[in-house]
Amino acid sequence: MASPPGDPGLGPLAALAADPPGSAVLTDFDGTLSPVVPDPERAVPLPGATGVLAALAERFALVAVVSGRPVRFLERQLAGAGPRVRLVGGYGVEWLQGGEVHRAPEVEPWLGPAAEVAAAARAEAPPGVGIEDKGFAVTLHWRPAPEAGPWAQEFAARWSERTGMVLQPGRLAVEFRPPVALDKGATLERLAAGCRAVCFMGDDAGDVAAFDALDRLAGSGVHGVRVAVADAESPPELVARADLVVDGPHAALALLDALARAAAAR
Repeated sequence: MASPPGDPGLGPLAALAADPPGSAVLTDFDGTLSPVVPDPERAVPLPGATGVLAALAERFALVAVVSGRPVRFLERQLAGAGPRVRLVGGYGVEWLQGGEVHRAPEVEPWLGPAAEVAAAARAEAPPGVGIEDKGFAVTLHWRPAPEAGPWAQEFAARWSERTGMVLQPGRLAVEFRPPVALDKGATLERLAAGCRAVCFMGDDAGDVAAFDALDRLAGSGVHGVRVAVADAESPPELVARADLVVDGPHAALALLDALARAAAAR
């Protein structure tokens, strides 16, 4: 269900606005709260995004940003949202609690293999390929050098087989991740436990797991809303699965703002 251009109609999100104390709002960061940029370290939230998150957190049972980024990166970029907004990095591998970073113990054995991948990538990568070393994972970005895509895919296949790390495709990127049962879907189910309505907003292949989790929660009577933040690079599966489709991060932020205002007007 697409919103008309310029109109962030709530559509199926109206059920969350009608019951903020029983509802959870979860969103991705890159491509959702922040435009996708060539250098991931330069990604920043859209103006007003932290204020909208803070306004949502005043009303809803849970507001969380669940991203593939390290949680300290999210903390820096979203500091203005306040402590009531939950921050989860690495798809669920680490989270911020009481100002401290907590990491799932099952990823500890994979820190060594991740370091091997990062070192090999630095040694082999052609010019323009970005290497994002997260400690527990490594992402190769070739947006600044599209011609390096075949090299990155070959490197990823080779080092995934060598180390046992699994590959998560992204937008002109691929990530090496520990082969553990932690993804955005498992994270959503953990954070939103007990809520009567839950939405997740995302733009990339890693967000499909969150949509899967909403399908599972529907079996227990939870009202789930899948929001795709779409552009020309969006995975077709994500868009096809969505209950609501918005056109890029600016429209996504407008939708979240409309949700916050509707909840405040109850």
